Amino acid sequence: MINYETFCKIKDLHNRDGLKCSQIADKTGMDSRTVQKWLDTKSFRPRASAPQDTIITPFKPEINRMLEKHHYTATQIFQQLREQDYKGSYTTIKRFVNKVRPKRSTAYLKLAFAPGECGQVDWGSFGSMNVENTRRRLSFFVMVLCYSRLMYVEFTVSQTMEHWLSCHQNGFQFFGRVPGRIMVDNLKSAVLKRIIGQAPVFNQKYLDFSQHYGFGISACSVRKGNEKGIVESGVGHWPSSFLLVLENG
Repeated sequence: MINYETFCKIKDLHNRDGLKCSQIADKTGMDSRTVQKWLDTKSFRPRASAPQDTIITPFKPEINRMLEKHHYTATQIFQQLREQDYKGSYTTIKRFVNKVRPKRSTAYLKLAFAPGECGQVDWGSFGSMNVENTRRRLSFFVMVLCYSRLMYVEFTVSQTMEHWLSCHQNGFQFFGRVPGRIMVDNLKSAVLKRIIGQAPVFNQKYLDFSQHYGFGISACSVRKGNEKGIVESGVGHWPSSFLLVLENG
């Protein structure tokens, strides 16, 4: 099927330029039989096509049945319906499938904590600052009590093990207690190795420190930082809040 513009072009090449059917076919890249058919046609009347939604209507119950049985893709459904004499387009099938089957979303387990049960810790970045003749990265340590959401923040110019442990000590002193366990991401100050399906290998210095203060260590699963979303939220939100306080005096 051609459009109206192509129909007019065929007619002009024949009537105005005097080209024969074969010459028009060569110029337009069309089959000579198609050109001849439109030369013999007096007026352009495009073939009426049924709306795609109407074409798919008889197949909707079958599509719903297929989706209830298996998690078929739109492509698989289209291929099977073609065998059942479906004449519509793949796009129509895909649009209907997306409409009747909601997209899957990742499910997260919501964690609940008792008072004093757990704290979460992490490092955050706050740009850089001048220290004597050098420019140093400015970091901040965040510790949050999971039940009360009480937060301790400390700025440092390093994330060494000494700073890591010192910030813990200062946080415990600030809260006046030591949580039953600390949740950490898989940073080297806390976890040396983490393989899916195996127990984490903790940094010995951090392990000794935890045994001295009497708290357990819980490492997040690999690429599952959302498991300590309380402190992640604090790390993401706290710098902007701090700057707002500074700006407002």
